[in-house]
Amino acid sequence: MKIAVFIEKHFWIFLLTCLVLGLIYPLFNEFLMSLLKLFLMAMLFLVFLKTDIAQIFTKMKNYKLMIFIVVMNMVIFPLFFYLTFSLFDPVMAIGMLLLTAMPAGVTTPALTDIARGNTALSASIVIVTSVVAPLTVPLLFWAINDKVAVDPWLLFKDLALIVFVPMILSQPVKRYFSGIIEKYNHVFTASNIIILSVMVYAIMGSQRDIILGDFRKIIRETAFLYLVYILLHLFGYLTGFKEDKEDKISLTIGSAYINNGMAIVLAALYFEPAILVLMVLSELPWNTLLIPFKKSLKYF
Repeated sequence: MKIAVFIEKHFWIFLLTCLVLGLIYPLFNEFLMSLLKLFLMAMLFLVFLKTDIAQIFTKMKNYKLMIFIVVMNMVIFPLFFYLTFSLFDPVMAIGMLLLTAMPAGVTTPALTDIARGNTALSASIVIVTSVVAPLTVPLLFWAINDKVAVDPWLLFKDLALIVFVPMILSQPVKRYFSGIIEKYNHVFTASNIIILSVMVYAIMGSQRDIILGDFRKIIRETAFLYLVYILLHLFGYLTGFKEDKEDKISLTIGSAYINNGMAIVLAALYFEPAILVLMVLSELPWNTLLIPFKKSLKYF
């Protein structure tokens, strides 16, 4: 119990440690890279174990807000960043589209709890955006198909597999082993942090030579990523202009703390190494901006 709480509270330590270790001492990269898709499916399986899919829509009383979140977070914001970056860096534009089109990260309810937001709303955002991602992400890349060599149909099939298989499998497990799940559900978020840390370690190790080979470029790309994440915080907070403060916090975290683990997997499967490196570097702002965001809330 205490270990799980420690991992949740200090998640950034584990993620940043694995990020650095991947650069310094990579091991078993090929084996771990072959498991990326399974790792992500395991993370979503643990999230869905804590969720009764049949009651999702019942819990989402404010369906207009849910639709608004999906449209803004998974269509408008990705297109905004794609069009902006395409003016000066087409490769980074594709990377920003992939990254910002991802659903809310599976750990966002825990992050929302840390920031004192509405965790129920946060969980709903995770589920809804994860469910619609297999449709919205391929559609976005289909819309710019002349600019990137990605088959939207293959992208849809992989996303559907990654999202819907864990969701479907989790429900009978939840039904027939409810006692065990209730007993151990306090470790699910911590388990996901460990899985994500292993994924970061594997990816960083696989791209070690590229990252260390052009450090100046990496610094520039990291700076742009911080700018993107700061804007996502701002955009997320503004989408909740009619909501109370707890809901605004949930909307901000749902917008900014996207599932970059999924982005990493898709980049490894479909995109060139430069975009994969961008997805890996996104771990830096993802892991370091929650504390300043939480401190800034006292001014709003």
